[in-house]
Amino acid sequence: MREIVFDTETTGLEFKADRVIEIGGIELLNQFPTGRSFHVYINPGDRQIHPDALAVHGITEEFLKDKPLFADIVDDLETFFEGARWVAHNATFDMSFINAEFARLGKPPVPSDRVIDTLALARRKHPMGPNSLDALCRRYGIDNSHRTKHGALLDSELLAEVYIEMLGGRQATFGLSQTAGPKTSARADEDVVEIALERPRPLTPRVSAVETEGHQALIKRLGEKAIWSRYSA
Repeated sequence: MREIVFDTETTGLEFKADRVIEIGGIELLNQFPTGRSFHVYINPGDRQIHPDALAVHGITEEFLKDKPLFADIVDDLETFFEGARWVAHNATFDMSFINAEFARLGKPPVPSDRVIDTLALARRKHPMGPNSLDALCRRYGIDNSHRTKHGALLDSELLAEVYIEMLGGRQATFGLSQTAGPKTSARADEDVVEIALERPRPLTPRVSAVETEGHQALIKRLGEKAIWSRYSA
């Protein structure tokens, strides 16, 4: 299963008027980072950045002057996300902006069944909260000390780690080989991850015949009520 854990930064909070100015995404395959990422800054045109938004992400209008418009990067964006699920924290916010940008270009919105909201997932797993990205990093022991301001790529990297933990933790990444047959839940609200691995041949016993006989003799001396007698062959 291919997923893109992503984040956006915007000029403000109103998706109908404000614009996306940064997108970052991390590719996961069967809940394991592949090393592929997507990151771009976007010129918002004549839309000014609200001071409250600037305080959050620190991206200035001056910095964005020479950056491409959304129309210039949309093909690359669609290529990177093609066929994957879109995973975001408070996805309603991010998808409202992404779909508004698509609508301005006459493109269809991303179907809701291709979107996973990690905030909703976190609220189900941890109903007492808090469930902000920073709070989840603390809960799962993920280092976010370098996160002084919001940034789409950095937040995507942190969220990818949080998301993997919420789906079963780093143990789920032990089945790295596609041929090993990892089985993952097809639904965002199911937390079970199964890894079906079979060894081609049994390992050679490390206990000698003499040691086995000695162990059996010990069990016999302990009597029928000995716990070991339940497991002796």
